[in-house]
Amino acid sequence: MSPLNHLANRFELHAVDGLARTGQLTTPHGVVRTPAFMPVGTAGAMKGVHWREVRDAGSDIVLGNTYHLMLRPGAERIAALGGLQHFTGWNGPMLTDSGGFQVMSLSQLRKVSESAVTFRSHIDGIKVELSPERSIEVQRLLGSDIAMQLDECVRLPAERSDIERAMRLSLRWAERSKRAFETAPSGYMLFGIVQGGDVPELRQASARGLVEIGFHGYAIGGLAVGEPQAVMLAMIEQTVPILPDDRPRYLMGVGTPGDLLEAVKRGIDMFDCVLPTRNGRHGVAYTRFGQVNLRNARHADDPRPLDETSPWPSTRNCSRAYLHHLVKSGETLGAMLLSEINIAYYQRLMAEISDAIGQGRFREFHERARIEWAQGDITPR
Repeated sequence: MSPLNHLANRFELHAVDGLARTGQLTTPHGVVRTPAFMPVGTAGAMKGVHWREVRDAGSDIVLGNTYHLMLRPGAERIAALGGLQHFTGWNGPMLTDSGGFQVMSLSQLRKVSESAVTFRSHIDGIKVELSPERSIEVQRLLGSDIAMQLDECVRLPAERSDIERAMRLSLRWAERSKRAFETAPSGYMLFGIVQGGDVPELRQASARGLVEIGFHGYAIGGLAVGEPQAVMLAMIEQTVPILPDDRPRYLMGVGTPGDLLEAVKRGIDMFDCVLPTRNGRHGVAYTRFGQVNLRNARHADDPRPLDETSPWPSTRNCSRAYLHHLVKSGETLGAMLLSEINIAYYQRLMAEISDAIGQGRFREFHERARIEWAQGDITPR
């Protein structure tokens, strides 16, 4: 494995229970406890939630998006204004996605070549080129603590030939991202991204290639993009044994509380997903009893809170009837409350998982949590 600069950035393992791990990732803007869930602030903001609530809920690190911030307000502008943390008011660690997900999600607006991805901006149609080198430059300008290599993500199901082409291209882009990173010294870390779709041998080849190049951490990308959970978990199982034990492992774009629990069981340390805020805006709460849809009429006369044991005030104090009323009335407050409730639950889950691993009882916690979540929207009155 080739060495990387910036040794002040480090990852330390604290406890291991089976394959599940707890640790600490030190960055220039603070410490990240793992396993960690990163709320998604794509354009430098958490939809409907103030940074204060994000921090108070227990979040150590948040995610921003290179593609979106590059287009608006612009990486050079953010750099001139002091970097992403100063610009947004989030004074903690930040990870920036490289723009690779938009290669898939904006497939109608882009063209992929060996040298770069060319986009038609979804804002004004202007032609924009994103190469591995430009992606690294943008992330350096943003001042993110963790940068990601540019990759090509393929939506599943897909033909093996398409999956392999994208994986091989992503490996070549990984080499270019690493070179660009090393020629522009800064305080951040660089993660490589394992691709390979739902083909085990391609996942393994991608992981081996990235380890040979050498990164501060390793992400597993291209999952939760249309495949069943069983396939996602199988790909994690094929990949994790190849990745170094002393580097953080990040499962990108995942997922539900059940996904997080199963992935931690298989050795994953970091996650991000839009579900807590997106589903909160659509009337869905996540609790230790599972998913609760506050649009359902059965909640209209229910005086109970979502969870009277929760340390989060809105979860403990707002009645289901009130939350139902806000959602059905289209009140912005409903989306705001449910989004913060969901972020707080995800962070509570990470803390409980970490405690269980540290005490050597993760298997017991895993089984109990699965039973509680199965109750879902039928929690007893």
